Amino acid sequence: MKNYILTFLLLITHLFSQETLEIGMKVANFEFEDSDGNIFSLDSWTENILQINYVDPDESELNEHFNDAVKYAIDVDSLIVRDNFKGIGIADCKSTWKPDFLIKLIGGAKAKKYDTTVLFDYEGILRKSWGLKKNSYNIIILDKNRIARAIIKERILEDQVAEFVQLIIDLQNN
Repeated sequence: MKNYILTFLLLITHLFSQETLEIGMKVANFEFEDSDGNIFSLDSWTENILQINYVDPDESELNEHFNDAVKYAIDVDSLIVRDNFKGIGIADCKSTWKPDFLIKLIGGAKAKKYDTTVLFDYEGILRKSWGLKKNSYNIIILDKNRIARAIIKERILEDQVAEFVQLIIDLQNN
């Protein structure tokens, strides 16, 4: 009985000791694999502004309009320099009913469309440790020093798109 109580107390302590990611906080490193089994971490993209799309695969279209605006700012307007910026996707596989093979197909299509990397969090580790929203499309924008500069936990409104694109432009110019 003592072991059960001790295990329960350790679990409760762990759950309540996790710090929710907030703007201005430096993020901890993580490691996840892509569909080919290659391991990536934050260190894979040093010296880049990062846009991390942490997505429940059931909500993969929720912020497509924002990603299209960022892609336009890179490919057409040349306001965001691809050498200074990297957008990555991380699929929250624990939040969906979809099987892993289907999630990998969806992720592969997104990676190709946006010329990016899609990683897979099979246990929802990052969602839990960063306090991200379950069953949603979270976007975290990090500066080159891995400081969180924006945290969006739902759909970006149309009138906010330009503001967040401008944030990425401003961060690359600092």
